[in-house]
Amino acid sequence: MTTPAPNPTIRRLDVASPVPADIDIANAVEPLHIADIAAELGVPPEHYDLYGKYKAKVLLSVLDKLQGQQDGYYVVVGGITPTPLGEGKSTTTVGLCQALGAFLDKKVVTCVRQPSQGPTFGIKGGAAGGGYSQVIPMDEFNLHMTGDIHAITAANNLLAAAIDTRIFHEASQSDKALFNRLCPANKEGKRRFADVMLRRLIKLGISKTDPDELTPEEVRRFARLDIDPASITWRRVMDVNDRFLRKITVGQGPDEKGMVRETGFDISVASEIMAVLALTTSLADMRERLGRMVIGNSKAGEPVTADDLGLGGALTVLMKDAIHPTLMQTLEGTPVLVHAGPFANIAHGNSSIVADKIALKLVGKGGFVVTEAGFGADIGTEKFMDIKCRYSGLTPQCAIIVATIRALKMHGGGPDVVAGKPLDHAYVSENVTLVEAGCVNLAKHISNTKGYGVNVVVAINKFATDTDAEMEVVKKAAMAAGAFDAVVCSHHAHGGKGAVDLGVAVQRACESQAEPLKFLYPLDSSIKEKIESIAKFYGASGVEYSEQAEKQIEMYTKQGFSNLPICMAKTQYSFSHVPSMKGAPSDFVLPIRDVRASIGAGFIYPLVGTMSTMPGLPTRPCFYEIDIDTATGKVMGLS
Repeated sequence: MTTPAPNPTIRRLDVASPVPADIDIANAVEPLHIADIAAELGVPPEHYDLYGKYKAKVLLSVLDKLQGQQDGYYVVVGGITPTPLGEGKSTTTVGLCQALGAFLDKKVVTCVRQPSQGPTFGIKGGAAGGGYSQVIPMDEFNLHMTGDIHAITAANNLLAAAIDTRIFHEASQSDKALFNRLCPANKEGKRRFADVMLRRLIKLGISKTDPDELTPEEVRRFARLDIDPASITWRRVMDVNDRFLRKITVGQGPDEKGMVRETGFDISVASEIMAVLALTTSLADMRERLGRMVIGNSKAGEPVTADDLGLGGALTVLMKDAIHPTLMQTLEGTPVLVHAGPFANIAHGNSSIVADKIALKLVGKGGFVVTEAGFGADIGTEKFMDIKCRYSGLTPQCAIIVATIRALKMHGGGPDVVAGKPLDHAYVSENVTLVEAGCVNLAKHISNTKGYGVNVVVAINKFATDTDAEMEVVKKAAMAAGAFDAVVCSHHAHGGKGAVDLGVAVQRACESQAEPLKFLYPLDSSIKEKIESIAKFYGASGVEYSEQAEKQIEMYTKQGFSNLPICMAKTQYSFSHVPSMKGAPSDFVLPIRDVRASIGAGFIYPLVGTMSTMPGLPTRPCFYEIDIDTATGKVMGLS
């Protein structure tokens, strides 16, 4: 499978045709010990913790060591509006990095999200890349990895339990009894506020620090959160697809005294805690973000936070290891930092800021950090620029747009592409007319992305059935739309060797980038103005707000949250709100059904249509193919 290369951590792949299954390719390569990858990258042993032989947590302390190091080039990988099958952004991200590191002798780090186990066992499969461009060990990457998602699940559900418990105890106790239990006296008869309680006192404008000095009115204000059950937005989570948990009833036990309410489960990666992890910049910053997460309102309309419930510090303790990115490797021995995995619709769909910052310092001047943004560029790249880069202060030098002939044919009027069903003949035979018509989608993505002031390189992800004539059409359309370059890639079939031309184009694009980053909207504009800027970016002629959306916008503005960036929650299958509107639709009115907020993470998210935050399992989930070789212990059937 592999042959030696000059760099001790670089492997040359012996590729086979046709391309074997992803798991078979991954299992055929023996990964290097992760300490070797860390040494080649320049991470000393005191700045990482081993998690077995092939994974390590890179500690944030490495940033202090590298403080004076100049950053490398920063590259984001987005895509055209995808089919339900995906267009290979993860594969392209990995393949490009293998090309830069294994063939172009550049120092490079791949930064990607940790996948949820929901899709892994559901319909989509894993997210380690594919073919000869993968993160390995692929089974460890797609399953528990270093337990970050489990930590998020535990923290999220601790907060959910605290919410219902607080309502329960407030309903059955007087102000004095409640206060006495919150601030019990010690053996000497002295009472004290826990540190987290002092935050609530400050929020209430109470300057006293001795519990015995509070007046009865101050006792009431401090002890009673008076949560309105109808306003609670915080739900429990788990990391599997389970449609029957979308709506549940809690409090039906005899000891809960009839305190029944409807709620539900989301998938773990939809938790705001995941978004906090992805956008935090330090342990101290994470503590503040977790503490200010809003779970609902009081009956007086005031936001109730995790710190109000006394939980900000405990949540941070549960997340203290998860804040450190996980170091892994590609098939060809280049380093990968895996960290965070927020939803790409109700959250921003990008890996973490801390992983990118560490990687940029490690590669240094002339090196490359390549990170992927979820879904099409209208969603993932927009949120990368307008949310992630705002909080990180980082500026990308190049944005890649991954395109496939298959998706362009769909946008040109081809038949529906349905996951789990064979492709129509139009997608596996030459049809230049369909490709030409579909290039309007690519052109719109190029134009939008160029608006941020970055050079755009189009990566044409080549499939076996694509023809030279079809790919030439795409290259011409991309250049006519203003792309810096457009390159055909075969990294799925050939690994890094198949993305060398893309690597050269990206290097040229980075070296010639001079413009500052231009955001789509200023933060001090109103919530509606920001929403309407993004709607115009999509091609909409206007925005229509439901009564509920108007009410929420008014409430968040009154509560002082209108200066946050916007994270639009809409379908990934169209620029519009209607998945069937392919190509580059225009002059549509974008409907805002509701508006919600992730205050701790730091964004407002309008809901465009209905967004499911707990996927369901199909009739034949991926788990049918997954098993283990009991003789070798190797996982089989992961995709």
